[in-house]
Amino acid sequence: MSDVTLARPWLMFDLGRNMQVLSWAINRPGFATARRIVWREVRNADLPQGMDVPAWFNRELKLQAYEDAVGFLTSRDVSYFTQSTAKAGRMTAHCVATVGLSNAERVGARVDRQMQDWGTINVAVRLDTGLSQAGLIETLSIATQARTAAIMEAGLDLPTGIATGTGTDCIAVAAPQGAENFAGLHTQIGEAVGAAVYRATMQGAQQWKTDVGSILKGGEEHA
Repeated sequence: MSDVTLARPWLMFDLGRNMQVLSWAINRPGFATARRIVWREVRNADLPQGMDVPAWFNRELKLQAYEDAVGFLTSRDVSYFTQSTAKAGRMTAHCVATVGLSNAERVGARVDRQMQDWGTINVAVRLDTGLSQAGLIETLSIATQARTAAIMEAGLDLPTGIATGTGTDCIAVAAPQGAENFAGLHTQIGEAVGAAVYRATMQGAQQWKTDVGSILKGGEEHA
């Protein structure tokens, strides 16, 4: 798993070649063709109220020659990234994740997060099996399901119930172009993606609860 490069405040996942990527990332959302998925760690001081965040991020990406990458922003210390690979049959899924839970939410409800630090869960998954756009959409749904399962089982209690994610999560899935339309839970693709995302997210959530959750009330800037 040497395709991940940490150079804080940046984290870069090299996909190995240009692939189709589907995400709702700040940089290059929707369907895109990219070779890299990148994370940029930020702090509150980096993004003052009223700033044009996409424009600022675009400038930061250009300074690193990353403007062609799918790009995430996170306040989680990127050196705490987690990763996992999973195989099913002949295919492999590789997941890289950063997990911050300071703005955790339960789906269908909202907690008042004004004047608090913001974290996020950012998940990137690379497959070695060719998919159609329809297959990539279903793969994104499986990755989202695995993220949610891991966060729920991590057991972060909120006034609204057990957390299912954060208010700013983002997921990107990458795969070669192909004809496979299906990636559900009965398929090898769904099995491998689900396992890789679940393990990486669970490890990150447990790490956050140990390292950050216990001291969050102290008012320090954490994700």
